[in-house]
Amino acid sequence: MNQPNQSNPSSVNPSPIDYDLRVVRQFTVMTVVWGIVGMLVGVIIAAQLAWPELNFDLPWFSYGRLRPLHTNAVIFAFGGCGLFGTSYYVVQRTCQASLFAPKLAAFTFWGWQAIIVAAVITLPLGYTASKEYAELEWPIDIAITVVWVSYAIVFFGTIAKRRTSHIYVANWFYGAFIIAVALLHIINSMEIPVSALKSYSIYAGTVDAMVQWWYGHNAVGFFLTAGFLGMMYYFVPKQTGRPIFSYRLSIVHFWSLIGIYMWAGPHHLHYTALPDWAQSVGMVFSLILFAPSWGGMINGLMTLAGAWEKLRTDPILRFMVVSLTFYGMSTFEGPMMAIKTVNSLSHYTDWTIGHVHVGALGWVAMMTIGSTYSLIPRIFNRSEMHSVGLVNAHFWLATLGTVFYAVSMWIAGVMQGLMWRAVNEDGTLTYSFTQALDATWPYYVGRLLGGVLFLTGMLLMAYNTYKTIRGSELASTDNTAQAA
Repeated sequence: MNQPNQSNPSSVNPSPIDYDLRVVRQFTVMTVVWGIVGMLVGVIIAAQLAWPELNFDLPWFSYGRLRPLHTNAVIFAFGGCGLFGTSYYVVQRTCQASLFAPKLAAFTFWGWQAIIVAAVITLPLGYTASKEYAELEWPIDIAITVVWVSYAIVFFGTIAKRRTSHIYVANWFYGAFIIAVALLHIINSMEIPVSALKSYSIYAGTVDAMVQWWYGHNAVGFFLTAGFLGMMYYFVPKQTGRPIFSYRLSIVHFWSLIGIYMWAGPHHLHYTALPDWAQSVGMVFSLILFAPSWGGMINGLMTLAGAWEKLRTDPILRFMVVSLTFYGMSTFEGPMMAIKTVNSLSHYTDWTIGHVHVGALGWVAMMTIGSTYSLIPRIFNRSEMHSVGLVNAHFWLATLGTVFYAVSMWIAGVMQGLMWRAVNEDGTLTYSFTQALDATWPYYVGRLLGGVLFLTGMLLMAYNTYKTIRGSELASTDNTAQAA
C-alpha cells in the first residue's frame, strides 16, 4: 500500500527548516554516559550476588540500595535520554518543523539530568518510596511531573505546527508513551509527605499492590515498549533505506497494543492476596498481548525484505534486527509466564530476571544503541561513525553479553523453581534454601560475565562517539580556517 512521504521537505514547503539539534545532541551524548553508569552499577550488584562480601558492610554500597539505582539509571537515565533525544529528532524530521518552544526543550534536558543526579544521591542514602521503578521520593516525583509536562508541550506543540498533513506512526508511539507515562506516574506516586524526604502512599494493602503493578507493568509497556517502538518505526526504515513493510499493520499494531497493555499488570500478583478474578484478567490480557507484539516485530523485520544483504556490512542494522528478535522472544516469554501454572514455577525465581533482561538488554538497549549509532553522524555532520569496526565489535559484545546473561538466568530460574517445589514422600522439602542457593551460584557468575561483556561494549561506544564528535569539531575548525 502507499506509504506517507516523509523524505522530501522541499516538496511540501520550499523554505529551509532550521532544525533544533542542540538538545538532541545533548540527550544523545548523555544516553551513552548514563548507559555506562547504569550498566556499571548492574555489574557491581551482579558481583555482589556472587560474592556478598563485596557489599563491604557499607549501607550506601549494599545491594539493597544499589539495585534501585541500577534500574533507575538504566531505564530512566539511559533509556529516558535515548527517548528524549530520538523523539525530538524524529518529530522534527517527520513533521518538517523545528521544535516548538526550544527553551522549554532545553529545560527538559537540564531538568531530566537534575532528576537523575538526585536519584544517584538519594537512593544510595536510603531515601526510597519502596515501589518498583518508582522509588524516588515526593520532591523528585514533583520535579519529574514538571519536566514531563514540559516534554509533552514541546512534543505535541511540534506536531501541531507540522508542515505535513500526515502524522507518521513513530510519533503515534512516542505520543502514547508520553501521555501514558504521565498518567501512570501521577496516579502511582500519589503520596502523603511526612518530612522533606519521606512520604507514604495514599493507597494501602492490596490496592497499593494493584496500583503499583498497574504502574510497574505499564512502565514496561509504555516507557520500555511503546517509546522504543517509536524509535524502531523511524530508524529501522531509515537505516534500511526502505519504507516500513506495512503501514496498515503499524496502525493496527499501535491501537491493539495500547488498548490491551493497560490490563496486563495483575499477572505480577499471581498467588497473592489480589482477588483471583483480577489475576485471571491479567493473565488473559497478557496472552492476547502476544498478537500485537509479534505484529510489530514482524513489521520491523519484514522491512528488510529485499535488503537482507545489508546485514553483511552494516553492524548498526544488525543491532536493530537482533533487537527486534529479542523483542519477539521477550513478548512470547512474557505471556507464557503469565499463565498461572507456568507462573507457579517461575514466580520469585531468576527466570523472571532473565526474562526482564531479554527485554531490557536485548530489546531496549540494543535498539537504543543501534538508533544512537544511526543518529550520531547525522546530528554531528559526519558521514558515518569514526570506526565501523568498533561498532561491529560492540554488536558482538552486546549480543554475547545478552545471551550469557539470559541463558544463565533461565537455567538458574527453572532449577530454583524445581528445587523449591520438590518434596519427599513424607511431605518434607527435598532441598533446603541454602542448597538451592549453592546450586545457583555458578549461574550468578555467568550473569556477571554477560554484564561485563555488555559494559565493555558500552565503553567502546563511548570512545567511538567521542572520536566521531571530535572529528566533527576538527572538520568544522578546518572549514572555518579555509574560509578565512
